[in-house]
Amino acid sequence: MKKGYFAIGVFLLGFTNILPAYAQKVPNIIFILTDDLGYGDVGVFFQKQRQESGDRSKPYELTPNLDAMANKGAMFTQQYSNAPVCAPSRASLLTGVNQGNANVRDNQFDKELENNHTLATVLKQAGYNTVAIGKWGLQGVNEDGPYWPAHPLKRGFDSFFGYMRHKDGHEHYPFEGIYDGKKEVWSDYKNMAADMSKCYTTDLWTAAAKKYIIDHQKGKDAATPFFMYLAYDTPHAVIELPTQAYPKGGGLNGGIQWLGEPGHMINTATGNVDSYVYPAYANATYDNDNNPATPEVAWPETYKRYATAVTRIDAAVGDIRQLLTDLKIDDNTLVIFTSDNGPSIESYLPAPNVPNHPTFFGSYGPFDGIKRDCWEGGLREPTIAIWPNHIIPGKTITTPSMLSDWMATFADAAHIQPPARTDGVSLLPDLTGKGKQQNSLVYVEYYESERTPNFKEFEPNHRNRKRDQMQVIRFNDLVGVRYAIKSPDDDFEIYNVVKDPKEAENLALKPGVEKIQEQMKAKVLQVRHADAEAPRPYDNILIPGDIVSGQPVSGLSWKFYKGNFPWVISGRNLKENKKGVAADITGKEAGDQEGMICYEGFIKIPADGKYTFAMQTTGKAYLRVHEATLIDEDFGYRPNTEITNDIYLKAGYHAIKLNYLLQKGVAPQLKLRWKSDKVDVTGKGFYHL
Repeated sequence: MKKGYFAIGVFLLGFTNILPAYAQKVPNIIFILTDDLGYGDVGVFFQKQRQESGDRSKPYELTPNLDAMANKGAMFTQQYSNAPVCAPSRASLLTGVNQGNANVRDNQFDKELENNHTLATVLKQAGYNTVAIGKWGLQGVNEDGPYWPAHPLKRGFDSFFGYMRHKDGHEHYPFEGIYDGKKEVWSDYKNMAADMSKCYTTDLWTAAAKKYIIDHQKGKDAATPFFMYLAYDTPHAVIELPTQAYPKGGGLNGGIQWLGEPGHMINTATGNVDSYVYPAYANATYDNDNNPATPEVAWPETYKRYATAVTRIDAAVGDIRQLLTDLKIDDNTLVIFTSDNGPSIESYLPAPNVPNHPTFFGSYGPFDGIKRDCWEGGLREPTIAIWPNHIIPGKTITTPSMLSDWMATFADAAHIQPPARTDGVSLLPDLTGKGKQQNSLVYVEYYESERTPNFKEFEPNHRNRKRDQMQVIRFNDLVGVRYAIKSPDDDFEIYNVVKDPKEAENLALKPGVEKIQEQMKAKVLQVRHADAEAPRPYDNILIPGDIVSGQPVSGLSWKFYKGNFPWVISGRNLKENKKGVAADITGKEAGDQEGMICYEGFIKIPADGKYTFAMQTTGKAYLRVHEATLIDEDFGYRPNTEITNDIYLKAGYHAIKLNYLLQKGVAPQLKLRWKSDKVDVTGKGFYHL
């Protein structure tokens, strides 16, 4: 590789007490994210069922490497994306918060990812080298070129190579720009696209990923763990074809290789662009009319292209996994494979306005819905995890979870506490069989003006449904869904998605779920805060209080966790060192010890209204009302700065959780007060059970 091309740098924080202890104990982490790959596009999730059925009216795709990965690792059959479209889904993944607390929502492509904790900042703190490769799309639009406010290098990554802008990800040949014109490929702060002739992006990102891993393992930091966010932009949108067959072999000496020569950056940058169809699909036929007596017909070109794009990703994953084996680091590398949302109907090739109907392969799996839908098919993801000697091979995990759970999971694997703002929970107990798995909150909100496709394969009550404001909440096996929401009083459709994955039987139309209906309506108000850039019809609605059993008594419960923590921690998986009850919030219960105090209990709201909360500390703190972020005084907080926020509350008891970080040499001082627009409550009224 010539100097200046894809220069992967490393950066180590000065936490010398962390690195030696963790160098051999924490895993490398590779998170592979695809773009618009459906739950049903992967063999072990759905395609093998079609193949084994022998039904010639059901064409199928081949993903042998992903199937092998699932057989040797674990597959999540009930993991959800945080939103049914890429920008908010990826933003929630990277920041570890659901859409109720996220700053990128709806269709806010290229919006700046907030300057807060990310997967990369958390793992850097744990001593990891961090790299992002592929599609970003969260850089912000206030500046051009390398000065984007949320460039990956400004959000915790040591290096970046890929597409910065969202729309660039629609085109899979950056230099030729076959469909949408030339694109930009950034190596940190330098646009290298002029040298990327004939580079199909699946191959390009794979070559870059392999080069990074090889250089890391052969360099001076080989004993330092690395985190890689590998975000493919296929099979999304413009379904372009590779230049040639995937090179034989794989790993260190085979498969895709980085060459580093301008105009020939990778070993598949030869031949004809947009030309290669996998042999299994090139002459494939199917029974298009469900009549075995009539001749079969050839697959339309769109689906040959789509299947080729999917199988190319599959080959790339196998190539990377072979490299880990060749370098003898597979046993100490946790690899995750998944997608950002459901399958798309977009294709653009072989010609504009030629749709890619996901019905052809059943890309949405056993569900209804596609990308931009809040039916299960728009949100369920084909997630696979492998970590030899830690995950039991062939494991199927049915616990509901979300992509935003991976921050807490990776923090757990890296032996570091996740930030308090993280909405997710660690999935390591389910993955490793060690410890008790906590429940994940599955919550989605999203706006889209169009309709669910009128596919005959979908349930009649889903076809051609107007989307508009949508919302999803899950309680155990029951999922509540609302489309075209007009007010918070709109009923949820309620489905048992374990017994009824297509959401055909609306249980809300039957007696016996009235209590659950009301609980869902209350819960979706309690788990979120309003965002002015993504307005909802329930933004300024009074949030109901908690139904408490027994008579609450004055004071808040508190727990103290001793330690030198880099941020306000969640404390979910820690055993407290002290605990008690405090009449007020002061931060002084632990004396002069370093650590974190977590206050939990209720505030008693005397009357319905708008309440303004104000908090000020000498250190760092984080406040939630119910499960919604109210005040964040952690990342980037300037001590002794008062931060305020408004919230609409019904009269009654409202759960609060305040985590306060005690730092060495800083006298604890914490002030929390609130007032109503109607009555003076002067910040008093803490209760616990």
